[in-house]
Amino acid sequence: MADAPAGRAAERLAGIPYLRGNGVDLLVDGNATFESILAGIDSAQSYILFQFFIVHDDEIGREVKDHLIRKARDGVRVYFLYDEVGSHDLPNSYKDELRAEGVEVFNFHTQKGPRNRFQLNFRNHRKVVVVDGAVAWIGGHNVGDEYLGRDPKFGHWRDTHVRITGPAALAAQLSFVEDWYWATGTILSLDWTPRPAAGSDIPVLIVPSGPADDLETANLMFVHAINTARQRIWIASPYFVPDRSVVVALQLAGLRGVDVRILIPAKADHLLVYLAAFAYFEDAGAAGVKFYRYTDGFLHEKAMLIDDGVATIGTANFDNRSFRLNFEITGVVIDSAFAGQVEQMFEDDFRNARLVEGDELADKSFWFRLAARLAALTAPIQ
Repeated sequence: MADAPAGRAAERLAGIPYLRGNGVDLLVDGNATFESILAGIDSAQSYILFQFFIVHDDEIGREVKDHLIRKARDGVRVYFLYDEVGSHDLPNSYKDELRAEGVEVFNFHTQKGPRNRFQLNFRNHRKVVVVDGAVAWIGGHNVGDEYLGRDPKFGHWRDTHVRITGPAALAAQLSFVEDWYWATGTILSLDWTPRPAAGSDIPVLIVPSGPADDLETANLMFVHAINTARQRIWIASPYFVPDRSVVVALQLAGLRGVDVRILIPAKADHLLVYLAAFAYFEDAGAAGVKFYRYTDGFLHEKAMLIDDGVATIGTANFDNRSFRLNFEITGVVIDSAFAGQVEQMFEDDFRNARLVEGDELADKSFWFRLAARLAALTAPIQ
């Protein structure tokens, strides 16, 4: 994706160009992510854009609320956007407390009457924080105690976020502004002055995707990434239920000798998704694709490493919902040093995972194999 033709295709998908002059910090797991986000909120001078798919009224949720309220009391404008389905259990008292302090709070509101094509099946799955148009955070974490490993059901929650300083933060800001306009019908007045990061010149492309796009942006982005890989493509996703175009791209990559590794959870939180993955083990595994099941808790990160110089961190899973039904956002980073950090992160994850054997499905009972095949057939509606 770093060469000129591949880069142009990615830019056309995103609708915005690669922007240079950025600094990028990899944030592994919940403590690092929320320490960074809360520090960023505390540093805000003018405004804060805060958007998550899920917000819980729990320990971290209340901590976030308190930080936002303190900044609102200091005169900082705070805009708070959430998905009404993902945050269905967020109590009115939580939102009312924010509003009482001057925070503007809205849900994304995918449904706008029975004639609107944005119906209940659509979700705004983006997680975006922007401070003063200069710093942005995107990644896999939502606002909830489970994302810091505090839920005994899942234990260690393995996730990844990224902090971006520089002009690319404005691209994340644009994504938020478009969502805010969809939700409220109003255009925010914000700072659009690009501020290069001190001592760093990393090219970053922000790729928003969703069902309002003319093309299937997320699906094309992943197929494009797989097709451009020459030495390796490593992918981490909690949900691996791709369509045929992605499976074919993975098979072709494996056949041309690319080191293709797919990291998915060993612990299931959706039974159909868990079962469907077994069918893909056979289809893609026959072409040399290797699958790993993460065993040290629950894997929720959405990350990709392409060769030695390109890495992506974002919100999109490898499933039909992220490809076609969800509003997602992904950061594409072209930098060998950052890619090296992502490589080390993957290596650590692989050490906490087991390699799936090619005949794993064949060794299961007839009824399990049947369930896996049926689950794969339901992929388009999962």
